[in-house]
Amino acid sequence: MAPRTDTRAETADTGKPGTPKRPARRTKRTQPQVLTEPRQRTVHNGDIELAVFEQGLLDGPTIVLVHGWPDSHHLWDNVVPHLVDRFYVVTYDSRGHGQSTNPPDYQAFRIPELATDFFAVLDAVSPDAPAHVLAHDWGSVTVWDAVCEPDAETRIASFTSVSGPNLDHAGRWARKRFARPTPFNLAGPLAQLASVAYQFAFMAPVTPALVRFGLREQTFRLGLRLAQGTPFEQVTLGDSFTADAANGLKIYRANLVVGKVFSARDRHTKVPVQLIVPAYDPAVRPAVYADESEWTDQLWRRDLKAGHWVPYSHPQVLARAAIQLIDAVSGAEPSRELRRAEVGRPRPRPFDDHLVVVTGAGSGIGRETALAFARAGAELVISDIDEAAVRETATLIAEFDGLAYPYRLDVADEAAVQAHADEVAAVHGVPDVVVNNAGIGQAAPFLRTPSESFKRVMDINFFGVVHGSRAFGRLMADRGTGGHIVNVSSMAAYTPQQGFSAYSTSKSAVFTFSDCLRAELAKDGIGVSTVCPGIVHTNIVRTTEFSGVDSEKEQARQQLFDTLYRWRSYPPSKVAKAIVRAVQRNSAVVPVTPEAWAAYYGTRLTPPSLLRFGAARAALAR
Repeated sequence: MAPRTDTRAETADTGKPGTPKRPARRTKRTQPQVLTEPRQRTVHNGDIELAVFEQGLLDGPTIVLVHGWPDSHHLWDNVVPHLVDRFYVVTYDSRGHGQSTNPPDYQAFRIPELATDFFAVLDAVSPDAPAHVLAHDWGSVTVWDAVCEPDAETRIASFTSVSGPNLDHAGRWARKRFARPTPFNLAGPLAQLASVAYQFAFMAPVTPALVRFGLREQTFRLGLRLAQGTPFEQVTLGDSFTADAANGLKIYRANLVVGKVFSARDRHTKVPVQLIVPAYDPAVRPAVYADESEWTDQLWRRDLKAGHWVPYSHPQVLARAAIQLIDAVSGAEPSRELRRAEVGRPRPRPFDDHLVVVTGAGSGIGRETALAFARAGAELVISDIDEAAVRETATLIAEFDGLAYPYRLDVADEAAVQAHADEVAAVHGVPDVVVNNAGIGQAAPFLRTPSESFKRVMDINFFGVVHGSRAFGRLMADRGTGGHIVNVSSMAAYTPQQGFSAYSTSKSAVFTFSDCLRAELAKDGIGVSTVCPGIVHTNIVRTTEFSGVDSEKEQARQQLFDTLYRWRSYPPSKVAKAIVRAVQRNSAVVPVTPEAWAAYYGTRLTPPSLLRFGAARAALAR
C-alpha cells in the first residue's frame, strides 16, 4: 500500500545541510497516537530532499531504520510490523533511492555526505531526545560514520549494525594484520579483499546502464532465493527498484573501500553498538569485526546463521535484537540473549547466560544432567511426567543457588510438547540447549509384547525425541544464532539382543533420526549429539515393563536387574558429564560407558553374521 503524503509535516529548508527546521515536540496524550499506516513527509538537507516515512507509536521512543544498496525504505517492510506497537518507527529513502533526490555527481554519495542526510532526518524526527538506529549494508556504513562523530551519543541512543562495518575500523583491522604478514594474519584481509573485488566492476561507468537494462525485481528475488533461501514474498522491493540499483552504484564510485587500508583513521564511539554478523555474508566477512571492541565503549555481537540480506530473511530476529538493546540501554535488566552477546562480559562458567531444557529430569540421567548444567552456570527448564519428582530436582538445583523452572510434561503428547515449547519461548526465551532424555524401559520376547506396549515405548522413547526436536529445533532455527540438541539413545541402538525388541527399536530409531537431524540442522548452526549410555544404574531399571508375566514375576525381574545394574556401579552423573562435554565439543555420537564404547566399535569391526549368530543364542529377558 502506498504511503499517504502529509504535507503539513514537511519541514522548511534552512539552507544549511543537516539543520532542517525541527517540528514541534510531540505532546503526551492520555491515549497514545498510533500511525497504523505509513505517513510520508519530506526532510531537507540543503538541496537534498529526503522522503521520510513515519509509523507506529508517535509518543514512543524513536527508532530510525537506514537501508543500503540496492534497496529503498521498503527493505524494512517485514521488520517494521515487529516494532510499531512500541516505537515511533522512521524509515527513509537515502539520496539516489526511492523518492529522494538523486544528485548527478557521484561525489555527493561519499559516506560523510550520506551521514549529513542521516543527521538531518534525526534532527527532524527526534529533536528533543536521542534516537535508536537499526541500519543495513551501506546504511550501516553511513551510521558507523555518524556514531564516531564528536558527541554522537547525545543524538544516538543505540546502534544495531547489520552487514556494514565502519570502513576506518575495517581498514585498521586489515593494516594491523598486513603489518605482521603471517599466513594466519594474511588470510582474513586477503579473503575480505577478494569478497569486495566485485566493487571494481560496480565502479565502471557502463555498469549503471547494464543494471537498468538487465536487473529486474524477479531476477533479484530469484538470486536471493538461490543464495540464501529467502522466499520470494519476503523480498519487498519498491517500484523504483531498478532505478535505485543503478543510481546507488554511485556509492561504490565515491567510496573506494580498499583504499581504507592506507587511509583509515582512528575513530571511536561512545554510542552503544550491537553487531549482527551474518555467517554467510559474501560481501562482509565476520573476521572484519574482530577488533571492534578497540573503538567502542559498549559492544554486543551476535553471529547469525544467515546471508547478507538479513532484513528479508530474518526480520523478527533483527527486531528482537534491536528491542533487547534498546530496553537495556533504557535501564531494563538485559535479556539473557543480550548478556550472551556482550563482548568482554566475564563468564567464569561455560554455560553462564545459557538456557537449557531437559526432559525426563525427575530422576536418573535427566536429573543429573540438569544438575550438571546448573553447576556449569545454565538456567534450566526441566520437565517430567512425575511433577513431584521434577519439583524435587528444581529444589536440589536451588540448594546451590541454581535456577530451574519445573514443568509436568508427557513427551508422547505432541500437542503438549508444542505448547510447552511455545510457553518456554514466551516466558523464558528460546533455549540454547535441549536434552531429549525422557524414556521408559520394556523387556519381553517380541511375540509376548502387546502391541500397545510396543507402541507406548515408541511413543515415549522415539516420538518424544521427535516432538522435542521439532518444537524446540524450529525455535532455534528461527532465532538464527544456533543451538544444540542432545538426544539420549542407548547402547541397545546398535547391539541387537533378544527380549528388548521394542526398547532397542526405539533407541535405534533415535540414533538414526539424530544423524539425519544433525545433517539437516547444520546449516542453521544447530548441533545434534546422540548419547548412547550402556549399563547405568537409574530408576528406569526399577520401572521397566516385563510383558507376558504376572506382576509378582515382573517385580522379581525388576529387582534382579536393578541389583545387577547397581553392582555395575556406573552412576548417571557420569552420563551427565558426557552430555555436557558433548555440547561443548559438538560431538556427533557419544557412547558413554566402557561397554557402550566396546560395542560401538565392535559392531563396526565384527561381521554382521557373527552378531546375529550371538544374538540368536542370547536370552536375557525370557
